[in-house]
Parts: sequence; structure tokens; C-alpha cells
Amino acid sequence: MFRRKLSALDYHNPAGFNCRDETEFRNFIVWLEDQKIRHYKIEDRGNLRNIHSDDWPKSFEKYMKDVNCPFKIQERQETVDWLLGLAVRLEYGDNADKYKDSTPDGAKNTDNTAKNAEPLINLDVNNPDFKAGVMALANLLQIQRHDDYLVMLKAIRILVQERLTQDAIAKASQSKEGLPVALEKHILGFDTGDAVINEAAQILRLLHIEELRELQTKINEAIVAVQAIIADPKTDHRLGKVGR
Repeated sequence: MFRRKLSALDYHNPAGFNCRDETEFRNFIVWLEDQKIRHYKIEDRGNLRNIHSDDWPKSFEKYMKDVNCPFKIQERQETVDWLLGLAVRLEYGDNADKYKDSTPDGAKNTDNTAKNAEPLINLDVNNPDFKAGVMALANLLQIQRHDDYLVMLKAIRILVQERLTQDAIAKASQSKEGLPVALEKHILGFDTGDAVINEAAQILRLLHIEELRELQTKINEAIVAVQAIIADPKTDHRLGKVGR
């Protein structure tokens, strides 16, 4: 998951890094701060370097706040990915002259028309600010989290297009006028012995049926939205391949 960024930062074991291993994780954080991020002064890194201390989680949580990491300490994978993105950005800033003229393999042969066909392809999905923004929107709109931030962004786009456009809001705001219903045509199926109660029961049954229909409509809309996401595979425009 982190191999490419770790390799770009010259980490000693990019292929075997395991963020779930507590000791390896703490050593990695110290390495990242000492060698790449360097947010603290050297004399202020003591608590973070003391990886065997019982207070290390508190020191790391403070470090996350100091570097403005948008994730919680329990969200380890997201935190590691964000910190790596920050480190890559700082690494590029320190060596801008070295990287400014570099071109990815095959980039010179990329079809510009294909680029313009998909507006999301030009986004830097590894940018920490991009990830934080997508996560904030997903939380605001109550959209399920996904490991791929681009997938979450597409889900947000679908929701906005279908529910938050001016036409959609205006349509939802319109009052619904009900049609007259002849209760005598609807069989209740039982008799309470009181005509008024029978009529009330018939009305409750019809209201319940209407709620079930609305629920089914929402389920169908959710299915369509999910299908729109999973039916759109990732595309590697450089390789001319579709899919993972």
C-alpha cells in the first residue's frame, strides 16, 4: 500500500514495511520526522524518539496535531499514508531542481485527448490536502469510507448531482398533493366492531404501504448509485489498460 512512496523516500525496507507492527511503526515515525519531515527542532524530538516509553502514544498524538494531520491516532493506515504524502511533498520542495525536469515513464506518449476526457485524472490523489478534503466531504454527506479516495470522490459527485442540484432541491421541496382514496374499495381483513376504528385502521394500512413504496424507491436509488461506482473500473491511461 505504501511501497511507492516509501521507495521515493529511500526507506530501507519499502516492500516489507508493516505499520501494524508497533515497534516497526514507532521506528518508522522517528525516521520520517528525523530524515524527511523535520517539523520539530532536533532538541524537541526526544519524546518522539523514546519509542519504549508508555507515553509515546501521547507524544505521537501531539505530533499529529502539530503537523495538522486530519486523522485520528486509531486510523493508522490513513495516518501513515498522509504523513508519507507530506514527506514526499517536502522532499520535492527540498529538491525541486532535481525533480522539475523529470518525466514519468511513458508520459511523453500520453494522449492529451484521453487526459481531457476524464477530468479527475489530473488530480493528485496522493496530496494530503486532497485526501483531507475528500474525507471531510464524505463525513459531511455521510458517505461510506473507501480505501480509494478517488472512488469516494466519485460517490460524492453522484450524490451531489442527484440530490443537491437546484432542480433536485426544488423538486424535493414541492408539497405532494394526495389523491382521493375510496376506503370502501380497500378490504381491511378484520373487523374491530367499530366503524370509526375500522376506517382509522384502513388509513394506517394505506400510509404504511406508501412508506414501504418510498423505502423501495430509496433502495433502488442506492443500488443504482453503487452500480455506477463499481461499474467504473480504474483506468491506467499510460498503459492503455482498464482495471487494477
